[in-house]
Amino acid sequence: MLSESWYDVTEAMMKDSNKDPFLDRFLGSALGTFVGDALGEPVEGWPHRAISSRFGLLDTMLREKGRYTDDTQMMIGILETLVEKGGFDPAVCATKFQENFDPSRGYGRRIFGVVERIRQGTSWDRVGTDSFGNGGAMRIAPIGCFYYNDLQALKENAILSARITHYHPEGLAGAVAQATAVGLAFQHSLSNEPIEPEIFLDRITAQVIDIDNRFAEYLDRIKSMSAGLHLDGGGSMLEMIEAIAGQYRLSLRAIESVPAAIGAFVLTDTFQEAVVLAVNLGGDTDTIGAMAGAIAGAYYGYAQIPQEWLNVLENEAKGRDYIIHCVKHIVSSLLQAQSKQLA
Repeated sequence: MLSESWYDVTEAMMKDSNKDPFLDRFLGSALGTFVGDALGEPVEGWPHRAISSRFGLLDTMLREKGRYTDDTQMMIGILETLVEKGGFDPAVCATKFQENFDPSRGYGRRIFGVVERIRQGTSWDRVGTDSFGNGGAMRIAPIGCFYYNDLQALKENAILSARITHYHPEGLAGAVAQATAVGLAFQHSLSNEPIEPEIFLDRITAQVIDIDNRFAEYLDRIKSMSAGLHLDGGGSMLEMIEAIAGQYRLSLRAIESVPAAIGAFVLTDTFQEAVVLAVNLGGDTDTIGAMAGAIAGAYYGYAQIPQEWLNVLENEAKGRDYIIHCVKHIVSSLLQAQSKQLA
């Protein structure tokens, strides 16, 4: 547990992130995952119309303490791997998943067997299942940020990360699509380039088409929507919720949830809008919220995450401040390595 108070950490982070856009975007993606996860967790499994009927537009944390689920806990394992190894290592990451595993965090039933096989010493590449779920995608934000400037390395490491638990093509494609969306958002933000939805989606499609052609087709549905529906173009949040919910089942299946999360980003104009849209879609709300938050955070940065959301995130031994600590360590190590290369 870090010794600094939350106030001190946030004050320092605001100063650091203003000086360092790289740190701001990396932290935005990591905490964006956490925020979207915590905002969506209380309504996981609800249809979008049930959320609307009960809350109107859900845009506030419903719990006093914004508790993360398996999405963020597994992301922390990837962060810890990058801290320890200075790059992604699937064997180390598998151990982190097993060490961090808390069954109260909402894990899918198959992960229990995966974790037990890791505990027994089975090699990381022999513990996974043929799941087509979104578990590989939900946790992938640090891979997208770390390898943002090399899409081939990003793809290779996203696949390695996903294969620890998922080896079905849809599960792998979901991880690559989500990591690519994060990496591209990161690229565009650092170079101050606006996102052109059609080009953005085409580049993601190019990364996954050789893994699962059908996944690429599902991404194309967002492209069709982005041509005529956008908040900035007069579309309402309700219209976008209905449009996306009409195209996808928004289930645990990667092919039904990853494109929806990417759509929540490309159809909106702020971090808050992207996450609110994602969570209000219904279905697997914590994961869709986490994935949209990861992409939006990589583009808009930590400084654009609403303070009222950050304030309530849980902050125990591996909570909010711990994530900040991990990201700062990773970014510092990367910058030191770059300095040595230039010397």
